[in-house]
Amino acid sequence: MSVFEFEPAAAGDADALAALRVAAMRESLEHLGRFDPERARRRLLDRFDAGCTRHVRTAQGRVGFVVLRERPDGHWLLDHLYIHPDAQGAGLGAAVLAALFAEADARQRDLHVGALRDSRSNHFYARHGFTLVEQQAWDNLYVRRAAAA
Repeated sequence: MSVFEFEPAAAGDADALAALRVAAMRESLEHLGRFDPERARRRLLDRFDAGCTRHVRTAQGRVGFVVLRERPDGHWLLDHLYIHPDAQGAGLGAAVLAALFAEADARQRDLHVGALRDSRSNHFYARHGFTLVEQQAWDNLYVRRAAAA
């Protein structure tokens, strides 16, 4: 196995992925005073679509997941990217983004992502080439333009 592999998700994975999301977001949301595990679970479960969801697997097993949605105007929305806290800090998130960038570039798709304002994920996305395009009440919205063919 390379550093990681994507694996398609199945409908029965929803609860486990919601738990992973809660674990991955906990520190950031606690820092912001907004940690509500049930709300964090519901935000994933209410829109869960296994067809848009991929596990991130390493030799240790499932350590994260991504949800990538195609939007009506043709861009892709990176709706979720979570790496379990035990697997963070070793470059796995950057490797996942690099793989998604390669897919987006090959298909000439801009990649959009939102990040909770004041969370560490803002620095992560900016450092990896996303540009801030809008600030909302709770979120910052970013875009990474597809590389020219």
